[in-house]
Amino acid sequence: MKVRLAKTAGFCMGVRRAMEITLSEANKGDGKLFTYGPLIHNQQVLDLLRSKGVDVKEDIDEHDRGRITIRAHGITPTEREMIRSTNLKIIDATCPRVAKVQGIIRRYNKKGYTPVIFGDSRHPEVIGLMGYCRGHGIVIGSAEDVKKLPETKRLIVVSQTTQDVDAYRKITEAIKGRYSEAIVFDTICDETYKRQREVRSLAHEVDSMVIVGGYNSGNTRRLYQISRSTGKPTFHVETEKELKDLWFSSTQTVGVTAGASTPNWMIKNVTETLKTMGKSRQHPLGSLLKKVFQFLLKINIPVAIGAFSLTYAGLMLSKGNADLIHPLLALFYVYSMHVLNRFLDKGASTYNDPGVALFYNQHRTFLITTSLTGIGTGLILSLYLGTAQFVLFLVLALLGIVYSIPIIPLRFGYLGRYAKIKDLPGSKTMAEALAWGIISSLLPIVGLPEPFWPGVLTSFFFVSSMCYIRSGLFDILNIQGDLIVGRETLPIALGEEKALDLLLLINALFGIFILLSTSIGMVSNLGFVLTICFLNSFVYLTAYQKGWIRDGSRLQAFAESNLLLAGLLALIWKLP
Repeated sequence: MKVRLAKTAGFCMGVRRAMEITLSEANKGDGKLFTYGPLIHNQQVLDLLRSKGVDVKEDIDEHDRGRITIRAHGITPTEREMIRSTNLKIIDATCPRVAKVQGIIRRYNKKGYTPVIFGDSRHPEVIGLMGYCRGHGIVIGSAEDVKKLPETKRLIVVSQTTQDVDAYRKITEAIKGRYSEAIVFDTICDETYKRQREVRSLAHEVDSMVIVGGYNSGNTRRLYQISRSTGKPTFHVETEKELKDLWFSSTQTVGVTAGASTPNWMIKNVTETLKTMGKSRQHPLGSLLKKVFQFLLKINIPVAIGAFSLTYAGLMLSKGNADLIHPLLALFYVYSMHVLNRFLDKGASTYNDPGVALFYNQHRTFLITTSLTGIGTGLILSLYLGTAQFVLFLVLALLGIVYSIPIIPLRFGYLGRYAKIKDLPGSKTMAEALAWGIISSLLPIVGLPEPFWPGVLTSFFFVSSMCYIRSGLFDILNIQGDLIVGRETLPIALGEEKALDLLLLINALFGIFILLSTSIGMVSNLGFVLTICFLNSFVYLTAYQKGWIRDGSRLQAFAESNLLLAGLLALIWKLP
């Protein structure tokens, strides 16, 4: 069955921020950590947090100690003061958009306005907002409730940030009809509006819909209701285990979206399960080719071919010619290191890509055998080239394996947090870039009597920058799983926005560097052509930054294809 995933499915900005703050605090291991009430409306995520030592605290006691996270929904001023009177350190994860609504209510309440809040009176966000009304707020749930409002000229109207856009529009029209001087604020989150608009659009393009998220999540239930209102069969599930074949017996294409408190790994589990259900119009040969392609993708063949292409382009850039043996060395090295490191460090992949994690578990023997064969083949090829190249390849292979193996005992206290090289903040991205640069640009010149170092270093920087940008983007896409297992990648150390800005800056600087190096004759004229790769990187990084593309698999395809593009451009440039 064909699956179409909504672009807006999964964590909204506020929930993602709250999760990142909480997981970062949990990874510090700096004393007991609580959340004031459930962090989000998703039981599976709450269970995961509990496994990391994060407990839910509903009541505050004056003797409490430790740290406490204020969830994205926010709390009342009275509750905040109560917490401050204890020995608990407040970690504020209130969604900035909720905080903005709190500010509006506080400001106008002081001026004597009566706040009217559209929302669910039992929802934590609304309870928090009512606290800022100081006893003068009114909660309404429909346009009918407008008739029950008191007579007053000083009225402000706000909405719970996750409410239905159309329902709020009807309410504000009814209020304006009765209170011409009422001040209305558009406080429904943009992401909420986009999700609701997209679920309506997607439902009209598929045979049925699946909504993923907690049963007690208000925004998830609203997505379910909106989808049902279109007339399409709609099913609300928390996990893939609740899906039933009977639901999709006549379905060829199913649409999937998820509530704002649903993590990526749960969405992926659902979409992977759905692909095995329902009807399929695909030709048997097409189905076979698709399975073969997915198999090759999971065992890292595309990235290995990308390493081959990038090495070929780097050699053509520095020397104007290239053999095939050095690109093959890069192919074997990258394939083997990617596979082995997945086994040596499989924690984060369980959350970042559950399907691939399961695949590796099922094909363990085959994958380990082929990766060791790759290393062996690389050693034989490098020995054929010379002793110096053999030694360098062997050292790189050993370093690649040691990268994910503990070398500092946990009993060494603080240093024990960095038992592996990979535990150093941001090391993964840098280590990959350096390894690719060395295997692609420095290994080929080992043993040469008089290498042209300006050209070699330019090639090194080209290959390393392409790899760094690719790896950095993947770290951003995998931030949820990395946070869960406590890995301090580049976006976790800097924050997602700063990490993305850094990648764009590196892309621009090295693109300019290659242009200048080519202009003064440090490398072949291929450098002018290879700037297309930097333009391509700029396009997909910007598309992610602007929210034009959020699908992880599509972004990964763009990043991997950029490596292939470099090799293709080099091959075309070489042709007479």
